[in-house]
Amino acid sequence: MERHAALEALPRGIRVVATIGAFDGVHRGHAALIARLVDAAAAARAEPVVVTFAPHPAAVLRGAAPALLCDPAERDARLAGLGVAHLVVEPFDADLADQTAEDFIGRLQAGRQLAAIVMTRGSAFGRGRGGTFDAMTALGSQSDFEVVEQPELRLAGGPVSSSRIRAAVAHGRLVEARRLLGRRPAVTGVVVHGDGRGRTLGFPTANLGFAAAVALPPDGIYAVRTTWSDGADADPTAWQRHADGVASLGVRPTFGVGGRVLEVHLLDIDEDLYDRQLRVAFVRRQRGERRFTSPAALIDAMHQDVVVARRLLSASSG
Repeated sequence: MERHAALEALPRGIRVVATIGAFDGVHRGHAALIARLVDAAAAARAEPVVVTFAPHPAAVLRGAAPALLCDPAERDARLAGLGVAHLVVEPFDADLADQTAEDFIGRLQAGRQLAAIVMTRGSAFGRGRGGTFDAMTALGSQSDFEVVEQPELRLAGGPVSSSRIRAAVAHGRLVEARRLLGRRPAVTGVVVHGDGRGRTLGFPTANLGFAAAVALPPDGIYAVRTTWSDGADADPTAWQRHADGVASLGVRPTFGVGGRVLEVHLLDIDEDLYDRQLRVAFVRRQRGERRFTSPAALIDAMHQDVVVARRLLSASSG
């Protein structure tokens, strides 16, 4: 898959079938739409193109981006794995927010043959979300491109959407989030230096730092699966190193630390992972965060947490 920094960087002279959206998380709804995109491109003898945005449009339009459902590098890798030939990451700013859908399509068509756009009935883009399914159908009849409809994917009584998945994760409904995502909810961060307290207690941990807000479940103790790379591979879906673990998410009330932290104790592995990226997939919540009366009481609880995590992870697939 070729990645382009703007529409103008997309090669000219090619025949294109495109879809446009945020594609946050590349969940099962996105996967169904991309499958339709790839099929439509093959039928039209065209190249399947995904156009997305950075930052997320909500960061400009509403002042804050939603929490990430997956790392951007993972998003790109998953789109490539689904058969996307070109990914355009269009810079989103106030000027782009004011651009009409018609002008946006004009930029996509410039020097290229646009065969089709793949959309759901509920999707829209451009100023005031004017680029609706019906509006693009009308434009396509004038500009010689087709609008291919992808039916909205619905599971468990509702549509599969990024906002629904974020809500499920935030409320600790990990089984629901996994069903909608098509994989376990996970976050990717850089292992940063902490205060070293975990090693002092006999449970060394990898503390994660994040460049942007990520979708995290409620505070507590979790059985997790982790992956990382020994090299410079930026694709989290291809990382070969892996370990089960116990994650603590919260403010560490026993020591009154205060800030919310995600730290992971890797089972049966103790090595220097500082400055590496670590992907943490949440398997099961074991208990809520608690304040213990002494470090000794906390250590006893941590030993039990490891026992529970091993049992949960040995009984869990994927």
